[in-house]
Amino acid sequence: MSHGLSPLTTWKLRQASSDTESCMAALDGAAAFERLTDMTHTDACHITGRITLMSVADAHIAPLETRCATALRLAMWAHHDLRPLAQDIMHTDLAQIDHIGSYNCRQMRTLSGTNERWSTHATADAIDIAGFRFADGTKLRLINDWTKDTPGASFLKSARNSACTWFPLTLSPAYNALHADHFHLQNTGWGLCR
Repeated sequence: MSHGLSPLTTWKLRQASSDTESCMAALDGAAAFERLTDMTHTDACHITGRITLMSVADAHIAPLETRCATALRLAMWAHHDLRPLAQDIMHTDLAQIDHIGSYNCRQMRTLSGTNERWSTHATADAIDIAGFRFADGTKLRLINDWTKDTPGASFLKSARNSACTWFPLTLSPAYNALHADHFHLQNTGWGLCR
């Protein structure tokens, strides 16, 4: 459904995501955030372009430590798709995006346990979205609403489909049991949309 993606937008997003100063400039006005100093915990766990994100496209977010590139993709998704989807499907405004987090110094989880590869959360190149709240008081949670036959479930599936436009890797409850309660939206990847 993406309302604003063109080859030029894709190119600009890729350019801004790869350069911290360009990213900060692009994010300014599209989100409420506080710029932080870069952080290095270990070689595997670090954040460049580090910020605390508080809102995107007028939708509140509980303060979130993440990378500018991840926040910029979230802001584009919220502005171009989530807000219109809220109007079209829920007939109200998007008020809040609920997350589980972005930065987490850990290895990748699989159905058989952790493996040797580091998670993209270790560099804040991913964010996990658990649900949405709307101006009329409606609250959607992936764990509760994904499988229902309701407008809310339709919103969630449309939100996942549109996220695939903005994030190179998008995983949802349709992917596996590890994602039953969230969308895993990744700033890096090769086009997986499940």
